[in-house]
Amino acid sequence: MANDCPFTDEEALAFHALPKPGKIAIVATKPMASQRDLSLAYSPGVAVPVLAIAANPDAVYDYTAKGNLVAVISNGTAILGLGDLGALAAKPVMEGKAVLFKRFADVDSIDLEVDTTDVDAFIASVRYLGPSFGGINLEDIKAPDCFVIEERLKEVMDIPVFHDDQHGTAIICAAGIINALQLTGRDISEIKVVVNGAGAAGIACLELLKTMGLPNANAILCDSKGVIHRGRTSGMNQWKSAHAVETWARTLEEAIKDCDVFLGLSVKGAVTQEMVRTMAKAPIIFAMANPDPEITPEDVKAVRSDAIVATGRSDYPNQVNNVLGFPYIFRGALDVRAREINLPMKIAAVEALAALAREDVPDEVATAYGGDRPSYGADYIIPSPFDPRLISRVSAAVAEAAIKTGVARRVIPDMDAYRAELSARLDPSANLFFRLTSMVRANPKRVVFAEGEESCVVRAAAAFQQAGLGKAILVGRRDVVKATIATAGLGNIELEIRVPHSAAEAAPYIDALYARLQRRGMLYRDCVRMVTNDRNIYASSLLAAGEADAMVTGVTRSYNAALADVRQVMDSPHGQRPMGVLLLFAKNRIIFAADTSVHEHPTSEQLADIAVQAARVAQGFGYTPRVALLASSTFGYPRSERSERIVEAVNILDRRQVDFEYDGEMAVDVALDPDKLALYPFCRLTDTANVLIMPAVHSAQIATKLVQQVGGTSMLGPFLVGLEKPVQIVSLGAAMTEIYNAALVASLGS
Repeated sequence: MANDCPFTDEEALAFHALPKPGKIAIVATKPMASQRDLSLAYSPGVAVPVLAIAANPDAVYDYTAKGNLVAVISNGTAILGLGDLGALAAKPVMEGKAVLFKRFADVDSIDLEVDTTDVDAFIASVRYLGPSFGGINLEDIKAPDCFVIEERLKEVMDIPVFHDDQHGTAIICAAGIINALQLTGRDISEIKVVVNGAGAAGIACLELLKTMGLPNANAILCDSKGVIHRGRTSGMNQWKSAHAVETWARTLEEAIKDCDVFLGLSVKGAVTQEMVRTMAKAPIIFAMANPDPEITPEDVKAVRSDAIVATGRSDYPNQVNNVLGFPYIFRGALDVRAREINLPMKIAAVEALAALAREDVPDEVATAYGGDRPSYGADYIIPSPFDPRLISRVSAAVAEAAIKTGVARRVIPDMDAYRAELSARLDPSANLFFRLTSMVRANPKRVVFAEGEESCVVRAAAAFQQAGLGKAILVGRRDVVKATIATAGLGNIELEIRVPHSAAEAAPYIDALYARLQRRGMLYRDCVRMVTNDRNIYASSLLAAGEADAMVTGVTRSYNAALADVRQVMDSPHGQRPMGVLLLFAKNRIIFAADTSVHEHPTSEQLADIAVQAARVAQGFGYTPRVALLASSTFGYPRSERSERIVEAVNILDRRQVDFEYDGEMAVDVALDPDKLALYPFCRLTDTANVLIMPAVHSAQIATKLVQQVGGTSMLGPFLVGLEKPVQIVSLGAAMTEIYNAALVASLGS
């Protein structure tokens, strides 16, 4: 997978080291506040489930975390594209895989690095871990060892054992092939396929396609020595030999002639344009080498406009990305307590993925593509990783196949209810950030960073530009900014630096500011001083003049002071007002809160305006707004003077006839709890609120900071909306990531 957000080595190390080493932690799911809690959790209370499990082993799924726990296991013999670096070096990758399990499918995972290259010793180490886990994900194990290890562990363990490097890639690849064949009017039983790369992934892809109907004689497997043919002895093993065929071809170049499908799981540049020219009509080319494909889509299209191309990269259409598979496959397997992940379960995942790509995409996917709604065709044969339906479609298909084939310990009586439950488990923040990044990359912007001398700002600006999100402009003294860039190890990156050296150079900005402020008590010399000495004023002037598309500031100055600077240069559009919107990422949902930073005690009219703008923000992020105007009372009880302006704000929205759901006044627990909301059947919200309108800034800040400190909620923002040009103000002393995210959101608003 391509690196969407380039970074320095120092940043990568800091990410893994701070504020706490590593990427995972253990969190208790039961209260541990009292002596009674401790007695129930451990001795003597724990003896009760111990005896229950001893009497009925399947009860372990009812009383422990086994049913939602996967071990990610490696010996480090094939780490990414880095080779055999050992078990210890594999740990960061395995922790990362554990994070992906949690992020995309709410599967808990623990990484285990086994320090041996001996196959028998590795198998012995893993096989006795079965009681601890609901599944085993093998990762980064070299071929052919990985084949032996997986097969033997499947024989001796009664939980799913799945080598993702093999089967994950094969499943996503096969889904894309199904759709590519449909689009080109082919049948899998009649095509000729060439696979280049006889490692774990290449062989798994070929075996899965053969299981789905590809004749053995129609497939040619190649490795670095050439075609694997009958009679070849050099560099062979039993897994390669199983795919040896009678053929005159001895090289990839000879094999690829007149073939319908090429699958590449090898190295950059393995395929030439001349080879592509010799392929059959409407060739299907999956060039999946990472980070660089066997041949780029541009090079393919230059010689074959009729080709369908997929790669392993996110910056090209049709990405073969394992994250589309393994989290959801394990989710389904765990939910039915499967004894294995068998072939029908894999094929069910393939078919679910293929079918999903043929459906109309939801708004979340369209938003991720900058408003362009992708549709089934040559450039969309594999679902987008942003598609929120993946968990409900793929996991449910896998679970259903497990039940039908008899490997499930648990039967799900209502599959529709199960699909709904799966949708509710998805962490919305994962898809949101993917969508935002894709939206900005599709329409890159020029972002001016007002505090360009700060190291954290320089790093954020460099990361923004390197990620292909746009052009970064740093405001600051040239020599200081360059020194900061060099110190940060970013000397090879070209970043534009802007600073007014004289009033003459800044004259257009000074004149514009003077024209704006001359009847507000400002003299011309005041405007000269402001533009040439205040970086916020200067950066805002660049933005107002159209020399930048968005702006980020706030690291060295308080929020209110920075906002006051910006408002010297620009106003709000008619009918809008500046306000802060905070995104709260709670379990299974995203909540927009406004206003959290500008209006100290908004009037009824201001609250109505805030509601309208906040609803538009939610829509811009791809969500259908359901707006709750909060108060300490709920629909008149207990009525207080402070609630009157909330009630009037609702009346104002009634008169405006706005086009989104809203209601109030209501307490926050009513707005967010479906059971409490159901007590008020007259409420106009069709579901719990996802947009909260705060009655005052002080209550908003107390509530959100309290939740952040004591709850399992993360936050993004607050984001400033309501100015004529997009400006984001980060918190005083903000870290690099906060600045980067602010630039991302600022770019969306331009």
